[in-house]
Parts: sequence; structure tokens; C-alpha cells
Amino acid sequence: MTKKSIPALIVLLLSLLIAVGSQTFLGACVHEDGSFGACHWAARAVLALGAVQAVLALLALMLPGGRQGLYLAMLPVSVAGLLTPGTLIDICKMNTMRCRMLMRPAMLVLFALTLVVALAGCLAVRAMS
Repeated sequence: MTKKSIPALIVLLLSLLIAVGSQTFLGACVHEDGSFGACHWAARAVLALGAVQAVLALLALMLPGGRQGLYLAMLPVSVAGLLTPGTLIDICKMNTMRCRMLMRPAMLVLFALTLVVALAGCLAVRAMS
């Protein structure tokens, strides 16, 4: 493993945490009657973005020649993840709901970290070239 692949590994771990967490311990609200709120669909969208981010990170680990482009591709995915819960897809209105107290803040932090790490990876690849 080279220094250039460390950011890809970090993004991979964060992306897996996003994808798994959005459906489990960081997930959306659970309604007693089994219905879905808007936050459920925000969590599903976050799952998809986390999966895309994980695939990009895996490709960056396996394809050393295209790392910079893959790191650049991770940036808009991270921005979309930052905007999804609460901006692009509504979540519950009550501040005491699980999606407002746990899911949205956790996803903001995790996607912000992936954004910073992907940007750092892009700059590192460029500096080492």
C-alpha cells in the first residue's frame, strides 16, 4: 500500500459506515404503524450515495493510474450526500425525531469527512506526480 492509496482506504471505510449506518444504527425514524416517512427515502438515497462512494474508493485502490480522476469523482458524490438529508429530500419536522437528532448530523459529518479526505487524496496524488 502506497501513500497515495491511504485516502482511498479512508474513504472506503467512511463510505461503508455511511451505507451500513444509514440503514441500521444511524437510520431514519421507525413508525409504529409500519409506514414510511420522508426520512426513510432520505436514508435510502444516502445508502445509494455511500455505495457509489465505496465503489469509487475501491476503484481508486485497484487502479493506481486513475486515482486523481476517481478522487475528483468522489467530490460531487460527497456534496450530494451533504445536501440529501434535509435539503434535497425532506426529513421529519419535529426536532426530537431520530432523523433530525441522529441521522442528519451523522451523515453531514461523515460526508464532510469523505469530501475532505477525497480532496486531500487528489492533492496528494497531484503533489506526488
